[in-house]
Amino acid sequence: MKRFFIITLSLIGWWPVEAQQLIRYDLTVSDTVVNYNGKNTKAIAINGQLPAPTLYFTEGDTAEIHVHNKMHHETSIHWHGLILPNEQDGVPYLTTQPIKGMSTHIFRFPIVQNGTYWYHSHTMLQEQIGMYGAFIIKKRECSIMPEYTVLLSDWSNENPHQIERSLHQATDWYAIRKGASQSYGEAVQSGEQKTKVVNEFKRMMAMDVSDVYYQKLLMNGQAEQQSFFSPGDKVKLRVINGSASTYFWLNFAGGKITVVANDGADVEHVEVDRMIIGVSETYDVIVTLPEKTGSYEFLATSEDRTNKASLWLGAGEKVAAQPLPRLEYFAGMQMMNGMMTVGGKMNDMGMNMSLQQMDMNTVMYPEIMDNNENIVALNYAMLKSPVKTTLPDAPSREIRLELSGNMNRYVWTLDNKTVSESDKILIRKGENVRIILYNNSMMRHPMHLHGHFFRVLNGQGEYAPLKTVLDILPMETDTLEFHASEDYGDWYFHCHILYHMMSGMGRIFSYENTPPNPQLPDATKALKKVYHDDRRFYLGAEIGLESNGSDGEVTLSNTRWSLQTEWRIGLKRESGYEVEGHFGRYLDKNQFLLPYVGWDIRGRSKEHGEENIFGQENTKDKRGVACVGIQYTLPWFVLTDIRVDHTGNVRFQVSRDDIPLTSRARLWANWNTDMEYSVGIRYITTKYLALSTHYDSDMKWGGGITITY
Repeated sequence: MKRFFIITLSLIGWWPVEAQQLIRYDLTVSDTVVNYNGKNTKAIAINGQLPAPTLYFTEGDTAEIHVHNKMHHETSIHWHGLILPNEQDGVPYLTTQPIKGMSTHIFRFPIVQNGTYWYHSHTMLQEQIGMYGAFIIKKRECSIMPEYTVLLSDWSNENPHQIERSLHQATDWYAIRKGASQSYGEAVQSGEQKTKVVNEFKRMMAMDVSDVYYQKLLMNGQAEQQSFFSPGDKVKLRVINGSASTYFWLNFAGGKITVVANDGADVEHVEVDRMIIGVSETYDVIVTLPEKTGSYEFLATSEDRTNKASLWLGAGEKVAAQPLPRLEYFAGMQMMNGMMTVGGKMNDMGMNMSLQQMDMNTVMYPEIMDNNENIVALNYAMLKSPVKTTLPDAPSREIRLELSGNMNRYVWTLDNKTVSESDKILIRKGENVRIILYNNSMMRHPMHLHGHFFRVLNGQGEYAPLKTVLDILPMETDTLEFHASEDYGDWYFHCHILYHMMSGMGRIFSYENTPPNPQLPDATKALKKVYHDDRRFYLGAEIGLESNGSDGEVTLSNTRWSLQTEWRIGLKRESGYEVEGHFGRYLDKNQFLLPYVGWDIRGRSKEHGEENIFGQENTKDKRGVACVGIQYTLPWFVLTDIRVDHTGNVRFQVSRDDIPLTSRARLWANWNTDMEYSVGIRYITTKYLALSTHYDSDMKWGGGITITY
């Protein structure tokens, strides 16, 4: 008869010595509501907990996990960093059937490793709203050192689907909330107006180190935690970055941090002053409490330094860690200007960058640039395995991938292709696979390989560290390699920033001669579901309601395609109206070029007898035409549009939207060869609402509001 054992959690990590044959957990997934900052927000809880309960095992156990989905929509669970049969990996429609609403799914797999891991939903954006938990696997030998699990995450009161949609609409609302808009007014105040001009000349958006503004950063579901230890105690912290998109700087008020494991694999001890933990990475670290009585802060600060979460270790008077000062954004912008060409390519400037050894963001750190402090920060070159990790003598192959992206339209790709636009990468069981990754984007990307550990080639030779996530900084080239040790299956390789992954930044490694997956009887239909994620269309709108009429635009777009409809309607009959639409596809890598087909309907109440700039009869009084055209984004984000309609009339137009005068004031203007022009200003009050005024050549002056969606 099989034994079932449910492990009781404790603060110091007590663990039974005897490993059990079978350990079963029952996880009940349900919708819930949480209240952060005084606002009720929808979340997903497991066993009524946020975050989900920690699961404990010992190496050699067998895990049996019953997931009861009490929601009316499907879900999934991926066991991050675990080596397990492919159909147990938990990626819906790729390796495992989704867990449908009001149903139960049973996972069963052997525990063949030890270390700090975690689990999370791989369905849409559920990870952002609470569906994640720690997965701790003890070694067979018992450790007497007290330990504490630190699960970091980020929280927004906003629906994550709205976050995702807004990112695809190039919103700068999150930058406004973080004080990172870098407007022309702020540039003048800082003496950086030239830097700002060059930045926009190269068609780059304002400098930022993260995409989303979060109301809360959480540590085990709370902004602060307290754990009582005695002076002089050594404490092992199992730190997991379970956030959707936040990197955390870690430092300890009591002194140095000693790194002892990364992504579940042991490393030789490394002592540092501080360290950054990438999205989805795990680190085991040891901190030593000073002999003086006190409660010492283990501080986790977001990379953009807008928020923090704290763990207080010890008892007595609180001793705070040194807070990280605000970033010097214009210094970062100046650096970025030197790295990017006008054509949107990264200029490596002759630098040999890899393994986080040259953090370009250092120029924005006042504590280093202003005070010349000698702060030792962890990088991958410092990590060394305590045992040899060389791959078996086997046939090998090399794969090169470029990490690419477009911040303006929020498209993230490998080799300028999303998952749905690329073929699976076929690999053979028993071969060694080397992947060379070059980050040709301005964002860092934590690349995660499912179901395998890989070696990071970091100069440690036979003792290269093992990892499952590799964080790659802008301009870096990093190399990893793994042995194709599994028997079969499709294994996901993707950026673990949730919104990057959902936009298509990944590939599927597929073992040749993989048998049909019994969990996915219709493999073709299932794969279409996987591909659907990065093919989705996002709605955006800007609607002006002013005293002289209404002008606005509605867009529906995805990775490559765009449908635009815009209008200008005056309140007076002589002001007329115009409604036009375009449907096109972005062709170039940077998505500056958009050929389109469209239509245009125009009318005014009386004849004016005007001509356009080409001497053709102006059709502003009455028009109903089909047209073809091309839009192209010039330096300074000036959008040019040239079209010809089916009657032979030509129109050329230039426009610029969202010129940041101040952190909230935006100037815009346009002109075309039909001698139409307008200019206006919006003052942003909320994410969706702005006060606005503008002058239009037909509609004249007006003022009111603009709704932005």
